[in-house]
Amino acid sequence: MDNMENVNFKAYKDKRILITGHTGFKGAWLALWLHKLGAKIIGYSLPPPTQPNLFEAIQLEKDIIHVTGDVRDKEALEKAFKEHNPEIVFHLAAQPLVRYSHQDPRYTYETNVLGTLNVLEAVKKTPSVKVFINITTDKCYENKEVLYGYKETDPLGGNDPYSSSKACSEIITHAYRHSFFNPEQYGSKHNVAIATVRAGNVIGGGDWAEDRLVPDCVKALSQNKTIILRNPKAIRPWQFILEPLSGYLCLGAHLLQNGANFSQAWNFGPDESDAVPVETVVKSAIQHWGSGEYTITPDLNIKEAKLLTLNAQKAQTQLGWKPVYKFNDAIKHTLNWYKKYYTNKSGLREQCLQDINDYTETAKKQNLPWSAE
Repeated sequence: MDNMENVNFKAYKDKRILITGHTGFKGAWLALWLHKLGAKIIGYSLPPPTQPNLFEAIQLEKDIIHVTGDVRDKEALEKAFKEHNPEIVFHLAAQPLVRYSHQDPRYTYETNVLGTLNVLEAVKKTPSVKVFINITTDKCYENKEVLYGYKETDPLGGNDPYSSSKACSEIITHAYRHSFFNPEQYGSKHNVAIATVRAGNVIGGGDWAEDRLVPDCVKALSQNKTIILRNPKAIRPWQFILEPLSGYLCLGAHLLQNGANFSQAWNFGPDESDAVPVETVVKSAIQHWGSGEYTITPDLNIKEAKLLTLNAQKAQTQLGWKPVYKFNDAIKHTLNWYKKYYTNKSGLREQCLQDINDYTETAKKQNLPWSAE
């Protein structure tokens, strides 16, 4: 794209940005980064989903307008939009766990499908909104466990309630993009750019979700317990938390500048070499922690995919985005964060800001367009 070199994160300064799910792991990191960039953040979310949690650990509430609410509550959601008039919306609120979706499929579908519908309706009714980005997942693809990474044009699907609910969220967004926010009518009948984003398995400090690999490892390591693996040979596209977030921010800046060209679905995944087995992740975590052990105990009740990778070539060629860190960098920064937490539980906000600075400086050295001053 001709404008690729001109887009950077200065576009977010003084923008009013509403983030659903800001009390979650990924949402809290995104809110902190955007606050650092000078944006005015409105968060709409349920209370933090775990104890401990990143939202409270970094005292994020003091930096933003914090609204407690459920995306299933259409009236409360629309009230927040009407009161705060956001210009950009990042939709992260979700039931994000595969195993929990088997326990409560109704809640999963209500949150991930009807919740997305409610947010899109709120966007439609709010004239101030210029950009909407729906954060879904790599698991929205119909996973045939093939050797190549999935492209944005591959079929959507899902063999479990979580994955299929995210595919539904993608389909709803696609329908609204073409029915109400058609890119061909951008600038004439409307001024809203809509996109969806699909990332791989994200790791980073501050995630304590149940049944997630690195949090499970850290919980066990911090208590000198044995790590239990269910599916050691499963291959996933592992990436540091700031990788997909930089992709979302890069895309958002492009949507602000020329939404008609970028109102699409986008993958943000690591290099193929960083799609590694679960057992490799655990061994690396133990190495960086300095001690620990693991055992393999398969769970035959839940069928998990053995192979899932993404093709992020489209984002690299059209947005000027690419992964900054390799797998070993991601593990190192993640484990360093948790070691700091379990050592003294202080300075975590500063640690997050330092991680953002380190990541950005590395991106500058790689001459990535979004990192320009």
